[in-house]
Amino acid sequence: MNGQLHLISNGNFSKQHLDILLKIYDEIDYFHLREKKKSAAELLEILNMLEAGNMPLHKVIINDRIDISLMKKCAGVQLAYHSAPSALVRKSFPEIMIGQSIHSLEEAKGVSANDIDFLVYGHIFESRSKVGKTPKGMHQLNSIIDCMPLPVIAIGGITPGRAEAVINAGAAGIAVMSGIWQADDPVKAVRDYGKALKGDVIER
Repeated sequence: MNGQLHLISNGNFSKQHLDILLKIYDEIDYFHLREKKKSAAELLEILNMLEAGNMPLHKVIINDRIDISLMKKCAGVQLAYHSAPSALVRKSFPEIMIGQSIHSLEEAKGVSANDIDFLVYGHIFESRSKVGKTPKGMHQLNSIIDCMPLPVIAIGGITPGRAEAVINAGAAGIAVMSGIWQADDPVKAVRDYGKALKGDVIER
């Protein structure tokens, strides 16, 4: 068992987040810069600070902003319902990796495997970022995985203790926000996730 670990920014990226990220980037597969309220200049400033801290931008995926991803030669872009159509993005920029956020089986069936490299699906469990919203659960995750030829990254309330079950269900990896950013010890949290994704015993 070995799944990817994606870390998602929480929409309020600050120096505190930067300091954490520069300590742990070697232990994650990708960092998603998901800052909907920040301007292009602010996103570029964050990327410049990551570069200054020696974090390779080939580990960074930019949400929605294809232009920023291309300018800084990041790993790729994560598209949402409000983004440019994936077919157009693929045709225009065949060199970049493209992810797509989905929230239902119907949305998954509407995705073309020719246009997308991976899916992010959730939320799977109750999550601090989705308070009051019913989680999708493992059964729906299984349905998505079974019907799609694309790698699926599961998100939402996934603790290190739940990561093994998610990967065993066929997910290619997990995406985490509060489980790392709000942890008492974010560095230890990342290492616990890494151990869980490799099937190792987690120290309590």
